[in-house]
Amino acid sequence: MSSAEQYIRTEFPVIDSDPHFNRVISYMRGSDVVAWGGLTGAAPAALLALERIRPGAGPKGINFALGLATAMGFMGGFLYSYQKSSLRFWGWEENAREQAMNGKEMDDRAAAGLPAYGEPTMDEAAQAAAARNSKYAALKFAAIPWFNTTNHKYHLAETTPNKSE
Repeated sequence: MSSAEQYIRTEFPVIDSDPHFNRVISYMRGSDVVAWGGLTGAAPAALLALERIRPGAGPKGINFALGLATAMGFMGGFLYSYQKSSLRFWGWEENAREQAMNGKEMDDRAAAGLPAYGEPTMDEAAQAAAARNSKYAALKFAAIPWFNTTNHKYHLAETTPNKSE
């Protein structure tokens, strides 16, 4: 393990430092989905409240603005929920439920003879580049929404030996 791949010590066990998009979505908790829905509804609600305080655009303009606010709330709510789920994979938040789900998923994959993190479809260099680009990418959503949509072998998990110690 290179010096650049040091462990980040966390309060909770690390499940996966670069979880695949599908895993992050499937491991979302009900509270994440409720937050997503709440933010989706909060954006047009805030717009309607502001419209009552100071009317402006008229019926045709407000309909467009409400549609746009709903879409922005939906996207913002999704990014918020995705990030919350990612934080649990990284061990930055309580993740007992996710640990149990991951254990079962990895046992099932091992019993079926499948690779732990899916079958890679790219060469080594492309896998390494994809891993570098998507690791901890959920922290950079303000700049660009970037997700891990590739299968690669570069996942630091609690079971990975730390050779620097």
